Amino acid sequence: MKTMSVRIWQDETGFVISSELIFIMTIVVIGLLTGLVTVRDQVVLELADIADAVSEVDQSFSFAAITASVGSVAGSTFIDAPDFCEQPGAGADQNGDLGTQCLVIVAPSSGEGI
Repeated sequence: MKTMSVRIWQDETGFVISSELIFIMTIVVIGLLTGLVTVRDQVVLELADIADAVSEVDQSFSFAAITASVGSVAGSTFIDAPDFCEQPGAGADQNGDLGTQCLVIVAPSSGEGI
């Protein structure tokens, strides 16, 4: 039993391969983290664009009075007022330098962890 323990303790086959795998896996994990942060940021921006486009949908409608031989209906009107965060007359879902209308992204400063 003692000779087998000594042989296992002194056996260094596979040591270089294990070290290389740890180094490669470290690089892969760092690359994955960087890629996932980029994917997260792009998904947030895309969802902000979708939310902004939905907020620009105008639901105003109107119809005039309808008269038929058996009855009539008075006309009706509904005007979709701008939301609290929409800028009047923006017209497009992206406002140039102003960015999206109702989305505020708060990111940690460079000194804080992610």
